[in-house]
Amino acid sequence: MTVVAVVGPTASGKSDIAMRIATELGAAIVSVDSMQVYRDMNIGTAKPTPADLEAVPHHLIDMVDPEEPFTVGEFQREGRRVLEALAGSPVVIAGGSGLHFRSLVDPLEFPPHDRSVRHDIENLGHEAAVARLVDVDPEAGTHVDLANPRRVVRALEVYELTGETPTRRQASPASVAVREYTSEIAHVTVGVDPGDELEDRVVGRFDAMLDAGLLAEVTKLAPRLGETARAAVGYKQLLGVVDGSMELAAGRAEAIAATLGLAKRQRTFFRRDPRVHWVSWKNDPDARFRRVVAALEEAGAWTS
Repeated sequence: MTVVAVVGPTASGKSDIAMRIATELGAAIVSVDSMQVYRDMNIGTAKPTPADLEAVPHHLIDMVDPEEPFTVGEFQREGRRVLEALAGSPVVIAGGSGLHFRSLVDPLEFPPHDRSVRHDIENLGHEAAVARLVDVDPEAGTHVDLANPRRVVRALEVYELTGETPTRRQASPASVAVREYTSEIAHVTVGVDPGDELEDRVVGRFDAMLDAGLLAEVTKLAPRLGETARAAVGYKQLLGVVDGSMELAAGRAEAIAATLGLAKRQRTFFRRDPRVHWVSWKNDPDARFRRVVAALEEAGAWTS
């Protein structure tokens, strides 16, 4: 199975490149977007158009209602099932959520959650929780930021549910493979990054979303957005406009700032991955696509 991945920050044009690659290879697209999994969140997540969906099969979009939580672990299980079903066919993985991408191609492990266990740990207070964690794992501070209450609680929750300390988890073969970027599923990845043009692209894309009816979409969905969905960039900021606590201009400015922050975090995440073949953003989209093809040919994932 030929697996090509197209990654990079939001508003970098990944979807257009993925569509062109998929069309040329006769491939399906597997989305690694943390919010496109939600039904009816269409405009603000830049979901594929009906024409795109008709032209190329897409997977891992419109999976759950916005009221529902959907963890990365659940995404991984469904994504692996999809990749197994597509075995023998070309696949293009595309999106900007680095954790979701790595959950498909790398041996990331997601320990269980238990709200009652977490609640009991939170009730200990931070100092007592740190003392408990260090008691069961004297080296915990090497792997967990002990000043971060959320990370301490999560480490103790995992220990209580699995018996695995942070030190033991970090020494596991899977954790070592993840740190060394050792793939579990063979793939070739290209990265696209607009560089200095990123801010202009983010602003232009968000204004285009507003013109396409994003505020009306958020207004309609507001009563249905669960904890995860309502945190989506763009939706979260416009909810203040919907409830009347801020003007549209302020909501727009906050959404653009949040999108830029997200894009910069995505850029940093993917730049750490030594497997990504970065292509120059310069010149027109056709020239950019030819550079993508050249990178894939060099990696042996494209035959002209």
